[in-house]
Amino acid sequence: MPQAFAKLVSLLAAPLLTVAVLPAAAQTPINGPYYATPSWDQTLPAATRFVVLANLASQAVMDRETGLVWERTPSTLRFANQLPAGSFGGSYAQERCFDLEIGGRKGWRLPTVAELASLIDRTQSSPTLPVGHPFVIGADSNFWSSTPYYNYPDASRTVNFQLGITGAAGGAVLLPVWCVRGGGDVR
Repeated sequence: MPQAFAKLVSLLAAPLLTVAVLPAAAQTPINGPYYATPSWDQTLPAATRFVVLANLASQAVMDRETGLVWERTPSTLRFANQLPAGSFGGSYAQERCFDLEIGGRKGWRLPTVAELASLIDRTQSSPTLPVGHPFVIGADSNFWSSTPYYNYPDASRTVNFQLGITGAAGGAVLLPVWCVRGGGDVR
């Protein structure tokens, strides 16, 4: 009898141990894990590439190609990217992301030009985002990045989603901001 009981316990315990080691899943409108190993070598259709995150009040989107989490609706306010020389440093655009809270989560930042450009789909026009994307960018098309423009302290790289190109602008120019979480650039 003790052997039969031990066998029964092992049969019942095995599924419980399996469940205990599964990764925690956030609430999403799709089943299964939604996170991706950020390899940047994947090419996914928008229907599976982007996941609206219900656990962040459906106001954030996971990009499964890059592992980045984007605001679903970027700010419509316009910010200067650099403060004038001699001021206390930082940038208004960066501060907007630092202060952002979505679904009770902080930790947002201004994306690099490469991260923003990773959203461009040149087969599309105005906006140059993949067909079926979940973003609401409205009429705004040119966004600040955290990437400096060469040796110009008052200029930063920008990404224009109407034309699908990168550019640069001086710090006094007012442009909207599209904040991101994750990735390696945490300036």
